[in-house]
Amino acid sequence: MQPHISFAGWRVALALRRLIAGVSIGATLLLVAGGPSFTSAQEKKPAVTATNSAGNAASARGKYIVTEVAKCGNCHTPRTSNGELDYHRWLAGGPVPYLPAQPGQDWPLLCPRIGGLPPASDAQMITLLTTGIWTTGKPLRSPMPEFHMTRADAEAVLSYLKSVRSGHNPTE
Repeated sequence: MQPHISFAGWRVALALRRLIAGVSIGATLLLVAGGPSFTSAQEKKPAVTATNSAGNAASARGKYIVTEVAKCGNCHTPRTSNGELDYHRWLAGGPVPYLPAQPGQDWPLLCPRIGGLPPASDAQMITLLTTGIWTTGKPLRSPMPEFHMTRADAEAVLSYLKSVRSGHNPTE
């Protein structure tokens, strides 16, 4: 005979299961997608060649974080019919390419566009990247990791995101 669980207890248990599943998925994604570049991001700062302004240097640093550390394109870029990233629609948003570990979770079906004009104000994007808190005052849902970047890194990421133009391959 199973013990009776109250509705509140059931909600806590469900929230705990979601948290554990989200953390597990996030850790797996970081290990698979980020690999060693995520754990050694500070040691692998990109060599920035002579730039015309601090804005260009910040954008280059942001590009490095977006493409090589956080791997934002893996979710925020649509895929082609063969499953490859569609670089003609780099960071234009698209279907979430991963399924939740447990069916019925509050799992998003779409990733928003973040390239060109990000989906929030500059201050809100900086808050998201430095605290993991969205404009609603709540953390984003899995599978989005709760970043805790330095303000300088968050500003660099935002500078890069705002510089993205559709159809431009980020590796060029």
